[in-house]
Amino acid sequence: MRGVLKYQVRHTPYTMGHDKRRVKWHSEGQIRVTLWSNRKHLTREMGEDTRDGTQSSWFKITIPFGKKYDKTWLMNSLQSHCSVPFTPVDFHYVQHRARFFVQDASAASALMDVSYKICDEENKKIPIFVNTSAVPYSVRDKLAPEKMEQLKLTMSKRYEVSRKALDLQSLRYDPDLVGHGIDIILNRRNCMTAALQIIKMNFPELLSLDLHSNRLFQLDGLSDITQMVPTVRILNLSKNELNSTWELGKIKGLKLEELWLEGNPLCDTFPDQSTYVSAIRKCFPKLLRLDGRDLPPPITADVDRPDLIKPYKERYEGSDVVKSLVLQFLQQYYLIYDSGDRQSLLGAYHDEACFSLTIPFNPNDPDPSSLFEYFKYNRNMKNLKDPNLRFQLLKHTKRDIVCSLSVLPKTQHDFSSFILDTWFQSESMIFVCVNGVFKEVEGRSQGSVRAFSRTFIATPASNSSLCVVNEELFMRDATPKKTQSPLSTYMPTPYCSPQPTLSQEQQEMVQVSFRLSQMSL
Repeated sequence: MRGVLKYQVRHTPYTMGHDKRRVKWHSEGQIRVTLWSNRKHLTREMGEDTRDGTQSSWFKITIPFGKKYDKTWLMNSLQSHCSVPFTPVDFHYVQHRARFFVQDASAASALMDVSYKICDEENKKIPIFVNTSAVPYSVRDKLAPEKMEQLKLTMSKRYEVSRKALDLQSLRYDPDLVGHGIDIILNRRNCMTAALQIIKMNFPELLSLDLHSNRLFQLDGLSDITQMVPTVRILNLSKNELNSTWELGKIKGLKLEELWLEGNPLCDTFPDQSTYVSAIRKCFPKLLRLDGRDLPPPITADVDRPDLIKPYKERYEGSDVVKSLVLQFLQQYYLIYDSGDRQSLLGAYHDEACFSLTIPFNPNDPDPSSLFEYFKYNRNMKNLKDPNLRFQLLKHTKRDIVCSLSVLPKTQHDFSSFILDTWFQSESMIFVCVNGVFKEVEGRSQGSVRAFSRTFIATPASNSSLCVVNEELFMRDATPKKTQSPLSTYMPTPYCSPQPTLSQEQQEMVQVSFRLSQMSL
C-alpha cells in the first residue's frame, strides 16, 4: 500500500458532468478519498440484476490500519455515527486493515458519510472506504441445510447439560461428520460461523467451550462469539497453532475466568511465566485460571469516581495523618515490588493511570551501558524527538503500567535510604516524591546499585491507602557514597563479615525477616 490508499470508482469519462465528485487529501497519511456528491452511483454499480441477492448487491467496507482498533469499539462507533442501521457480515482483518461487508446500498452510502468523522484515542480521524463487492465467502460457502442439521446433531451429542459445556475438540475427525462426508474445518469462517449459530440457537447459556486440537491459527471466525455467545466463561484453545496474543484480542470481549493455551506456539514467545500471565490478563482481566493453574485474584482500584473521596477529608487535616498514610502506602508498595510478583500492584493504580520511566544522559558516565535493561523504556523528553515513540513510552491504564514494571529487573530497595517529600496535598489529591537506592538481585547487572526518584500523584482509596493516578520514575547509577548503603552488605561476603557464614536457607530467612520487620540486617 506504501501509505497511499485510493477509493476506486468506475471511470466514465463521458458522464463526468452529471456525476460531480470532489477529491479530498488527508495530509497525515497521504490518503486520497474520492467522494461522490450524487450517491446514485452506488445503485448504478450494483448492476442491473440483483434479484438473486448475490453478485453486485454487496459492499465491502474497509478501514485502513483498523487492525489496531478493538472490534467492539470500532463497530459500536460506526453504528452510533451511521444514520442507517446495518448488519456487518464476515468481519475480519487483512494485513493491517479491518474489513466487513454489508448488503444494503443505503447503509453503504451512510457508512461513506461517516468517513473521517470518528476519532480514535490518538485523536486521529478514521477513514472508511466503500467498494462494491462479490458475495462474501461466509455467505457464498454457507453450509447446506442438510449439513447444518448433521452438524447440529453432532454438536448435541457433545454437549454436557449439567455443566453447560460443549466439547468440540478435533471436530473435523468426528465419526458422525466423516461418515456423512462433511468436512468441518473451524479455521474457515463459514464453518466457525455455522458452529456459533448452532450454539446461539441451541445452547444459549453455554459456559464452557472446548476447541482444542482443531489446528486453529487465527480467530477471525471466533470473534463473533462475543456477540453470539457472551455467556462463555471457560475456553480451551490448547494444542492449536496460535502464534500471537493479538489473535486473543479478537475475543477479548469475553469475560473469561478460565483459559487453556498450552501447546500453542505463542506460549514459547514469553521469557518467563509472569510475563506470559501479564500478557494474557491484558486481554482477559477477570481470568482466574490459566492452563490449569490458579492465578492471583484480579485486584481493582477502589476509587473510580471523585465522589468516593469525600468521606476521607479528615485524613488531610494533620501532617501526622498524611505521613502515616504515605509511609504505609510506600511500605506496602515496595514490599510487593521487591517480592518478584508485581501483578499485585494492580490494586495500587487507577484504571486510567499513566506512567513513564526516565534515564538521564551523562556524557561523563564511564559505563553508560550499565543501564541497558532500562534504555528501551526510557522516555527522556530532552533526547526523544519522535512523537510516536513519546506516545508509546507513556504507559496508559494500570494493566499496561504493571506489565511494564513486571519486565524490569527484580530489585531490593533500601528503606533506610528513602527521603520522602509530600509537597502538595488537598482533599482529593496528594503529590509524593520519594528518593532512595535499590539493588538489582538478578540478571546481567545483579548486584548493581541504582539511585531513583519516584513521583506519585495519588487520590485517597477506600481501603485506607492511596490510588496512584500518575507516576514518573527517574533512575540513574548510584554515586559511590550511596553504594555504601546497607544494600552493599545485603549479601555478606565471608572474608569481611564479622558474622558467621549463613547457609542459603538461613540467608532467605534473614531476607524475609528484614522485609517484614524493617529491622536492620
